[in-house]
This record gives sequence, C-alpha cells and structure tokens, in this order.
Amino acid sequence: MTARDGAAEEHGPEGMTRRQLLRHTAWFGAAVVLTVSGGEVLSHVTGPAEAAPEDDPHALRFVQVSDSHLGFKGSANTAVEDSFSRAINQINALPYRPAFVMHTGDLTHLATPAQFDQVKQMMSGLHTAQVLTVPGEHDSIDDTGQKYRKVFGAGTAGDGWYSFDVQGVHFLSLVNTLSLEKLGHLGNDQLEFVRKDVAKLSSDTPIMVFSHIPLFAMYPAWGWGTDDATQALSYLRRFSSVTCLNGHVHQLFTKTEGNVTFHSATTTAYPLPQPGTRPAPTPVTLPAGKLGDALGIREVAYRPGDPGLAVKDVRLA
Repeated sequence: MTARDGAAEEHGPEGMTRRQLLRHTAWFGAAVVLTVSGGEVLSHVTGPAEAAPEDDPHALRFVQVSDSHLGFKGSANTAVEDSFSRAINQINALPYRPAFVMHTGDLTHLATPAQFDQVKQMMSGLHTAQVLTVPGEHDSIDDTGQKYRKVFGAGTAGDGWYSFDVQGVHFLSLVNTLSLEKLGHLGNDQLEFVRKDVAKLSSDTPIMVFSHIPLFAMYPAWGWGTDDATQALSYLRRFSSVTCLNGHVHQLFTKTEGNVTFHSATTTAYPLPQPGTRPAPTPVTLPAGKLGDALGIREVAYRPGDPGLAVKDVRLA
C-alpha cells in the first residue's frame, strides 16, 4: 500500500575505542548511543525505554524495516530475498497488529522494474493496515526515482515526500537521496513543504520523521548525513518531542540533540562497517552463522503522555 492507500487517521558513560566498538556490533534490545568526537567513535549502552503493555489500547505500535536491497548478489549475503522474507514472517508473528510498517529505503539494489515488483509483492503479505516507504539511493540509481515513484509514489508530493497522522502523532516521510553529491539533500521545495506542514500543529504534538539517510552528521566522510537537515530541523525546534528514524547505515546508532532523538536502523540484507574502521562503507562478509546477528527489525511503541518512544531492535529470528 502507498501513502494514499488506506491512509491513517487521526551519557558517567565510558567511551570505547574503535577496536572495542567492533566487538559490540549487535546490541539489540538496548539503546546503543554512539557519538563522533574528533574523529573517534564513542559508545555506551543505556537501558531500553519502557515498552507499552501489549494490551494497552491507547498505545501506537508500528514496525520499521530498512535496506532490504532485493537484487543484491554478493558474499555478504547470498540470499537477501530469504532474509527479507524472514523479516516479514517475524513481523507477522508479533503478538499485535502494527498500525503500519515503514520501510526506510533501499528496497531494491539496482532499481529495476523486476526488483520493485518483487519487493512490492513481498510486502503485500505483511499483516498490517498500511505499508509505507521512503526511497533510498539504490532505489533511484538511474532515473532520479521515477521507477520508485511509479510503484510507491501514489498520494505523495514532489519527489515522493508526504506526511500523515496516527493517534495524535504527526509523521513526516522525507526524501534525501535524489540530489546526491556526497551528503543527502532535501532541497528547497521539500524544506518549504516541511515548514508549511508543521506550521499548523500545536507545539505539544509528537513529531516523527522518516528518511533514508540520517538527518544528522553521523559520519560525513562516508556521506552519512544530510547537508540541509539543519534547516528542516529548525522548523521542529518548538515541538517538545521529535524523533527521526533512518536507514542507510545498516547498523544501530542513537543520538540525541536537544529535543530531537535520532535512531538509525539496521538492515535485513548485509552489514556495513562501523564508521571510520575501513576505507569505505562496503558490504561486510561475516563468519559463517554470524550474519543473523547483524540483521533485524525495529518495533516502536508510543503512549500518549509519555516523553518518548519505546524502541526495540530485534535480531532476525
């Protein structure tokens, strides 16, 4: 389903060196807080947020998946379709029906019509009222996202951005992968969309923002950031709770700046190296039996009146 189909209503932390960090690449179920300072990646773990009881009728629950890369062929994962199918089955086995499932980009690896058709067919099996997407750079390799929008762009504006509301929460789904030079880029038209879209909202409205590339400078040397994100986030400063969820980096990463918390998600396809540990962010081939530890899905819960989200990152079963 697209944005139009079934539209919803209504740190005493101890720093770690890069080498130490490599030993802790799969902390699922806890919040992994990483910061980049002076070129060094630092990390600590905080306790997970309190999750809403599964029978709480007021809680909003949704699932984020990312970077399925259907069509990838390589030693890092020789069966990305099987991994994505496992993710779908894991979502369908949850003890609740998520309000929606959001795929935060790189649905495909080469943006071919066959790959888009395959991912659409696979996601049609998700047990949820709504499946939503934002594009990754792999979804717009040769045509600035035209094939992506033909399949997933119904009900969107501009180059595929949109907003929606569920249970009092306002969601922005942004596109920062089409005008890439090095960093992600939103562009003036989309920035104006964000400004106008949130201007009508009260400051106590919880805001959640989806994008593929991070909206903060996670590691600009690898293009892991968005050059005009500061402008977009300036329109959100007056809101008490803002959460940004992204993909692209294929690993868990959480950072808080003022009223905004950023959560990067892992992948269902293959891991990428930790920032600065290799010359480039190329797929990492793990020892036999270890790939599943680096892949996963994310469950998100929000209860009205709570100051933030309960984010639970779960390995693929």
